[in-house]
Amino acid sequence: MGAQKFKSPLHKMSVTTPTDLWNDSCSVSELEYSIDNGCVGATANPVIVAEVLKKERAKWEPTIRQLIADNPTASEDDIAWKLVEEMSKTGAKLLLPIFEKGDGKVGRLSLQTNPQFYRNADKMVEQAVRFDALAPNMIIKIPVTAAGIEAIEEVTFRGVSINATVSFCVAQAIAVAEAVERGLDRREKAGHDISRMGSVCTLMVGRMDDWLKVVANKEDIITNPENLDWAGVAMMKKAYQIYQERGYRVRALSAATRNHRHWSEFIGGDVVVTLTHGWQKRFNGSDIDAVPRMDIPVDPAILAELDKKFVDFRRGYDEKGMTPAEFDGYGPTKKTLSGFIGAQHDFVGDIRSYMIPGV
Repeated sequence: MGAQKFKSPLHKMSVTTPTDLWNDSCSVSELEYSIDNGCVGATANPVIVAEVLKKERAKWEPTIRQLIADNPTASEDDIAWKLVEEMSKTGAKLLLPIFEKGDGKVGRLSLQTNPQFYRNADKMVEQAVRFDALAPNMIIKIPVTAAGIEAIEEVTFRGVSINATVSFCVAQAIAVAEAVERGLDRREKAGHDISRMGSVCTLMVGRMDDWLKVVANKEDIITNPENLDWAGVAMMKKAYQIYQERGYRVRALSAATRNHRHWSEFIGGDVVVTLTHGWQKRFNGSDIDAVPRMDIPVDPAILAELDKKFVDFRRGYDEKGMTPAEFDGYGPTKKTLSGFIGAQHDFVGDIRSYMIPGV
């Protein structure tokens, strides 16, 4: 019998390992390409949604104009979120056959709550419950802030599968897992079904690396530049190891790819790797073999150097290095939240140009 044929390295990963591929966009054309290469889910954030509108403006302009006409008293924010919901329902429909064949762990479309709500658990819960009702295969993104941890537990209790976002480190990943466990336990005790729930915890590995590079430049820290490309990988691998050891009912998900290690080092783990269309094309055209590497530890010398020279690495790598009350002040959290909120404002401004044309 001849060797099995694979369409691409990502397809090989999806077929031969427990590692799942998600598309880091709700763009229809990009999601179709990804599904053809083994993708079983999709995610988005305010930055991505704004990019999708730019890429597929001709597709979505009629929808925008119809939403404005059908909702004469709606604000620009209202129209923007209605458009996000329409984009998400379209993506969810593409993934629904995968969801229906699976056990609730695959075939989901991520939709992010308003990043401006990061301090308000009640508003995040209210929006998450609304978004969850848009399609049977939704998964709702909630930031890992102090209020976000509270919201994660509550929406899990209400039967909503979550994708914890604005998350970078082991300390946050464990706090998320514990919140999901509390929510699931409460739901089980109340007699509700949890069999098809499928939550994930994102680690934005590339943004962890980005932040340490900012700190190195700001504080004149000298280290081997190669070390700074391993920080996010180290966070992901340690969080995954703890998840496996403790049997948490949430999967780790890597995001914010900056180099091939943010994919290749996680192959073989029971995790999700979410990749943009651009990175998928690059990896599928590469000579990197999709073989398991998740259990290969990061060089201890690199870990020691990062631990010694970077307080934010040390705090994040220790599962007890920060309390949830400290998450809002964590460097990568502040930088990413600011970017997401800014992108949301830009997106609303784009909608405004349709509501008040010619200004």
